[in-house]
Amino acid sequence: MADRVTVIGWDGSPLTDTARAALGAATLVAGAAHHLALPEVPRTAERIRLGSLALAARRIAAHRGTAVVLADGDPGFFGVVRTLRAPEFGLEVEVVPGVSAVAAAFARAGMPWDDAHVVVAHRRTLRRAVNVCRAHTKVAVLTSPGAGPAELGLLLDGVHRTFVICEELGTEREQVSVVTSDKAADHTWRDPNLVIVIGGPTGPGAAGEDGGWIAGRDPGAGPRGWVLPAEVYGGGLGEGETDLLRSAQLARLGPRVGDLVWDIGCRSGAFAAEAARAGAAVIAVDRDPEACARTEAVGRHFGVQLQVVHGTAPHVLEDLPEPDVVRVGGGGAAVVLAVADRRPQRIVTHAGTRDEAERVGRDLTEHGYRVECALLQSVELDTRAWTETERNVAFLLSGVLAERAP
Repeated sequence: MADRVTVIGWDGSPLTDTARAALGAATLVAGAAHHLALPEVPRTAERIRLGSLALAARRIAAHRGTAVVLADGDPGFFGVVRTLRAPEFGLEVEVVPGVSAVAAAFARAGMPWDDAHVVVAHRRTLRRAVNVCRAHTKVAVLTSPGAGPAELGLLLDGVHRTFVICEELGTEREQVSVVTSDKAADHTWRDPNLVIVIGGPTGPGAAGEDGGWIAGRDPGAGPRGWVLPAEVYGGGLGEGETDLLRSAQLARLGPRVGDLVWDIGCRSGAFAAEAARAGAAVIAVDRDPEACARTEAVGRHFGVQLQVVHGTAPHVLEDLPEPDVVRVGGGGAAVVLAVADRRPQRIVTHAGTRDEAERVGRDLTEHGYRVECALLQSVELDTRAWTETERNVAFLLSGVLAERAP
């Protein structure tokens, strides 16, 4: 095992005395090509070009001597420190941090970033990173080859955002560009790069003029409650939008940050807004233009990002990006079947009769979903006289795709 491992974050500025001393004593130095070319790297030290971090960590663990790992920015922030400290390598590391690429990018843009979300985009996580950009007003995306500004712009089709693209931060080739998301695919961007994605209305969760108390969106801002009462939405909730049914649907779907939710038959926009308040990206669909207008107004009121699509399901669904979870609020069995063909992890809907519920349940089962059904009954009472004022009954159906279950 290496006698000592020092991880040095390099942000383009001159190395600190501590970093110089560690490099001067190193018998092994690992880093990218531009790191290994630094004049402070000893000529006699063994050099490892960083490619596979796991492979480099194994070589460092087998080295007898003093090792230094050079990395861009802050190596403890989505960096090499996590890999080096993995139990299988048994390495104890000392870290000399640099300015993170995220901090440097926002500094170049002259913007605060305590209210920003930070995500990593590579081929496996690109879609989830895009969903965060759909759902939030300020996101920093640490990109990778094949998951860069062009791919982000393409997948944000239909959602307007502004990109601040920072290429090769801290080097002589550093360049900062500002483009709209629809133009990002028209250019070839140099790696490494970082994208600040900005856009959409700010709302209760955004930091105020004096800043917030927690990084990212404030989860405690806005009205308290997962499901809000009908009067918050102007009292215009339609069939299938009762408080009890919406709360049960949210509980079954469990929307979260990084998810894309389809709300088909969005009606008042209540469910769409509540899913967005949970941090998910939401596409709300309705064939009624007035319902679309109401949903857009609800989104503005709560300061959440809703993409509203006017059209008739199932045909309008063909060009929408892949969902993680779906609520079918209208359209019946035909729409549920079309949604099941897209293989979201979870689907929830409701039925007014047992025959309709059985048909939907059979269709979901045939598509490989594990189906649950419950009969929900809510009775509203006037608490002054304790008399019944309204009664609602519905069959709640949910399907979970076992092969994608978390």
